[in-house]
Amino acid sequence: MSTELLINGQAVAATGNRTFSRLDPVTGEVATVAAAASVADALAAVAAAQAAFPAWSRTSPQDRRALLNRAADIMDARASDFIAAAVAETGATAPWIGFNVALAANILREAASIVTQVGGEIIPSNKPGTLATAVARPKGVCLGIAPWNAPVILATRAVATPVAVGNTVVLKSSELCPETQRLIGQCFLDAGFPPGVLNVVSNAPEDAAEVVEALIGAPEVRHVNFTGSTRVGRIVGRLAGENLKPALLELGGKAPLVVLADADIDGAVNAAVFGCFMNQGQICMSTERVIVDESIADAFAEKFAARAAALPAGNPRGHVVLGGLATPGAGEKMDALIADAVAKGGKVLAGGTRDGAVVAATVIDHVTPGMRIYAEESFGPVKPIIRVKGDDEAVRVANDTEYGLSAAVFSRDIGRALAVADRIESGILHINGPTVADEPQMPFGGVKASGYGRFGGKAGIAEFTDLRWLTIEDPNQHYPF
Repeated sequence: MSTELLINGQAVAATGNRTFSRLDPVTGEVATVAAAASVADALAAVAAAQAAFPAWSRTSPQDRRALLNRAADIMDARASDFIAAAVAETGATAPWIGFNVALAANILREAASIVTQVGGEIIPSNKPGTLATAVARPKGVCLGIAPWNAPVILATRAVATPVAVGNTVVLKSSELCPETQRLIGQCFLDAGFPPGVLNVVSNAPEDAAEVVEALIGAPEVRHVNFTGSTRVGRIVGRLAGENLKPALLELGGKAPLVVLADADIDGAVNAAVFGCFMNQGQICMSTERVIVDESIADAFAEKFAARAAALPAGNPRGHVVLGGLATPGAGEKMDALIADAVAKGGKVLAGGTRDGAVVAATVIDHVTPGMRIYAEESFGPVKPIIRVKGDDEAVRVANDTEYGLSAAVFSRDIGRALAVADRIESGILHINGPTVADEPQMPFGGVKASGYGRFGGKAGIAEFTDLRWLTIEDPNQHYPF
C-alpha cells in the first residue's frame, strides 16, 4: 500500500496511480512507496484549499484553537509512527525524530495560542468624523514547501501559523520523506479539520520542478513559504516574484561559532559538539565554522576533537549519535571536502572515515580560505576549525560568507560578546549558546543568501496576513466638488 495524497479531506491516489519509491539511505531497502502527483493533482489540491477558504477564514478563534490543540495531542500520540517513518526515510536517529515530534506538536500549540492575537490598530485620521483602522486579514491559499532534514518540525511550521490565522494550505512534501510529512496531514484530518483546510501533495523527484512551478503559478495561491537550499530558494523566489506572490524563504547557512580569547572553553566545546553534529550536521543552523582565537585554539581543538572522536556513528536503529546522511552523494561530498582540506594543509583531528551513508564526526583544524570547507556549506558532519587573532578578525571571518542565518559568540564578558555579536551579519545570534536552537514563538529566519521573512510568533502573524486600511466615515462629509 502506498502513501496517498491528501486532497479535500480524502486520501487519494495520484493520476494514473503513479508512484515513486523512497529508499532507506542506510540499508538501501524501500522505505516508502508514495503517490507521485501530477500537475493536475497539485492543482486539485489548490482548488480544494480555495473552496475551503471562505468558511475557514470565518471560523471562530476558539474553534481554530481547539482543532490545533487536538492535532497537537494526536501528533504526540503518534510519535512512534513518525519515528518509524522518518528513520527509514531519512536515516536520522530515533531521538532526533522524537524531538521533532515534540517540538512540532508545540508549534501547533503555539499557533493555537495566537488565534486571538490577529488584530490591528486605530490610526488617527486627518478627516473629521472618520474612524481609520488597520486590520490583519488572512491571505487565502498558502503554499508550504517543506524539506527533509527536520521533517516534522519544518513541515509543521510551514502550515501551523497560516492555518491558525485563517488561511488554507497546500503542503508539498519532500521527495525524501513523503510518509513522514503525510502523517502531519493525517493528524489534522483526525483532529477534525474541515476538508480542504490542509492538503498534502507528494511528487516524484523528476516531477518536482514542474509541480512546484504549477503550484506557485496557480492564481489561487497567495503566499509561498519554502525551507531548503539556497540554490532551490533562488528558483522559488524567482517564480514567486514573477507571479507577484510574497515569499518566505529560509535557506542555507554557514553558521559561525566564535570562541573569543576569554571564553569558557568547556562550555564552548559543549556547544560546538552539539551544534556541529546534531542530526549529522544536516540542519540549516548547524555550526559550520568553529572560529577560535589563536591564544586558546590548541586547548579548544584538543578537547573538541576528543569529544567528536567519541561520538558513536552507525545504523540509526542502534545506540548511536550519528546516523546516516539522507541524500545520494552526500557521503562522497564529505570525502571530497576532507581530501581538499588535507591537500591544502588542513589537519584531521577526529573522524575522516565513512561507511556508506554513515560518516564519522570529523574535525579539521587549520582551515584557510583556499579550502572548500571554509566557504561551502557541508550539510554533514565534517567541520572546520578556523584560527583567528583577536575580535576584529573573528568578526571578519564570521561575516566572510554569503550566508547569514544563525551564529554564536562565546565570552565570559557579556559586554564584549554583545559588541562582537552586533557586528555579525545573521538573523539569529546566541551568546554562550549553540547555533542550533528553535522555539515556536521566536522570529526565525536569516539575511543575505539565507533568505528573508520570519516564521514564529508575531512575525509569523505579519507574514501570513495582509494589512487592510479600513475606515468608517461620515456619509455627509464635505467634498470639494
